[in-house]
Amino acid sequence: MDIVFIKQLQVISTIGVYGWEKSVQQKLYFDLEMAFDNRPAADSDDINLALNYFSVSECVSQFAQQNQFELIETMAERVAALIMQSFPVPWIKLTLHKPGALANAQSLGVQIERGSK
Repeated sequence: MDIVFIKQLQVISTIGVYGWEKSVQQKLYFDLEMAFDNRPAADSDDINLALNYFSVSECVSQFAQQNQFELIETMAERVAALIMQSFPVPWIKLTLHKPGALANAQSLGVQIERGSK
């Protein structure tokens, strides 16, 4: 199986446990790796047979902007499920970064894998 990826997809969202976080928007970064058979698209050079990077990124961005969660774990689970339901992706590895959340760290986050290759 092939891997299609999107790295550092920046999304602005309202996320966090603390009161001040619920009233501000913060940057999140998504790294997505998705299992997808690229051979039909590659053989025919037909974009309609490829996994549409733009559609995936728009789906993630809209979802993150329209939904508010306390935990990044919840956001990661919901986005992974949404991608697997919306696109022919049998496996996904999703890393969600929340930069600036810890004073002494560039970023914190979670990484999940769902489905099978």
